Amino acid sequence: MANESKLDKDFEKAVKQINEHTDTFPADFLLRLYAYYKHATGNQGKSPNSRNPLINAFKTNALFQMRGLSREEAKKRYIKAVNEYFNDLK
Repeated sequence: MANESKLDKDFEKAVKQINEHTDTFPADFLLRLYAYYKHATGNQGKSPNSRNPLINAFKTNALFQMRGLSREEAKKRYIKAVNEYFNDLK
């Protein structure tokens, strides 16, 4: 349970870091984070609700690619992606 708690804290920290960042992110990066986040939080069942059908298609495809991934693994991948992104900025 201690590892799960640490994972949850690290995940929330990564989410906060993304939400507080003011510069624009690359679209492909945001799409990956979207899919990891939705899967990690168990919220992937709702259909994407963008006004743009093309964006909905990309989001749906990204969510589809998460099949077979555990929620814990999605959190780990989200954290890793965020850490790599910010490390590359340095």
